[in-house]
Amino acid sequence: MLFGSLSACGGRQDAASTDAGGAVTCEVTKDTRVGIATGNATGVYFALGNAYAEQIGEAGGKLKATAAETGASVQNIQQVVAGTYNVAFALADTAADAVNGSGSFTSRQPIAALTRIHTNYTQVIVRKAAGIKDVAGMKGKRVSTGSPKSGTEVIANRVLKAAGLDPATDISAQKLDLTKTVDGMKDGSIDALFWSGGLPTPGITDLLTTAAGKVEFLDITSVLGDLQKINPVYETGTIPAATYRIPADVATIVVPNMLLVRDDLDPDVACVLTRVLFDRKAQLVQANAAAKEITLANARKTEPVPLHRGAVKALDDLGAPK
Repeated sequence: MLFGSLSACGGRQDAASTDAGGAVTCEVTKDTRVGIATGNATGVYFALGNAYAEQIGEAGGKLKATAAETGASVQNIQQVVAGTYNVAFALADTAADAVNGSGSFTSRQPIAALTRIHTNYTQVIVRKAAGIKDVAGMKGKRVSTGSPKSGTEVIANRVLKAAGLDPATDISAQKLDLTKTVDGMKDGSIDALFWSGGLPTPGITDLLTTAAGKVEFLDITSVLGDLQKINPVYETGTIPAATYRIPADVATIVVPNMLLVRDDLDPDVACVLTRVLFDRKAQLVQANAAAKEITLANARKTEPVPLHRGAVKALDDLGAPK
């Protein structure tokens, strides 16, 4: 397998060996570059991915990294499997679909996890002028369901179906990235949005700041039971009022995130990538507060996605609970 990435401007590709077996030393002895697939430019994946790439380079080893904006979870997994990128941010429900060959994937995908990271909060926001009081009230409305092949799109469609709507016919689906979605909410061309992201998401902060009083969150937890029938990874969570300076906390549905790689990635590279994430967590928190949720206590909780054996070595060395 080719190990490498395209840089943001087209760049070069560097090759490295795949897993040849043997002991994991957690040492990368040759100059090696990895590509990290993140998400929309105003989302948490992008903020953390760029900070992570920077910290990999500053760790002082032979490993360097470049982060790129992408459509997020589904696309990220497809591109890691294809060898376009080496590391992918992805939602746990999409990752489970990938290893099971279900949902957006027609066959089992050869992926493994480096670790569980922060939690994504399903953030559903409507324009008050649209008169939408619940998800069922989105019928006939212009609704952004996120970038095509994103984890946001997967969750948005599942929530809509759970509320009795057909995403293909009952709404005017706007399959837009977060930047264009926020612009549409501001100018009134979009009535509602779905966004699955960490807290705070810069684009959502922008919307709630510039359109204060004109938009509001929806509580979608009434459909949780239907989503858990699809995947038990879905849970309830709370968006604290202080996150976006809104009047009150908002109950919502949450799902964990993971860092994924191909299952045949050089285990020494996988080990170093995992160590850097935890060794330099403080620097990641400076980039986005969502990184506070990256903990050794949760690191191994990636089921049904198996941990890469290089990551297992790193987590063992770091003392992560088993």
